[in-house]
Amino acid sequence: QVQVVESGGGLVQAGGSLRLSCAASGRTFSNYAMGWFRQTPGKEREFVAAISWSGGSTYYGDSVKGRFTISRDNARNTVYLQMNSLKPEDTAVYYCAAARRMSGSYYEYEYDYWGQGTQVTVSS
Repeated sequence: QVQVVESGGGLVQAGGSLRLSCAASGRTFSNYAMGWFRQTPGKEREFVAAISWSGGSTYYGDSVKGRFTISRDNARNTVYLQMNSLKPEDTAVYYCAAARRMSGSYYEYEYDYWGQGTQVTVSS
């Protein structure tokens, strides 16, 4: 079992930056690929970014490529999502997830453990 807890959400103006953190506890963190997804009311959950268990490979959704950066610190059992050049359409609840696999995945069904989410609101 792995528990993941997101933090760092909030309200920011368009063009600004936020950094989300996801702290994991339980099983060996470095055995898990990690991902970020987001969801707005009435829409399906959308893939944002993922990172392999070692941190050597990263994956991004098309809408965030070049603006968001995912990273991880296995010594701290934490994964980060640095979000720059934020747009109003980035407004969503952001979820962190852990997958029992080495490589990251674009698909939410491949993730085994999910956090409760953190709200990000970007004002225009």
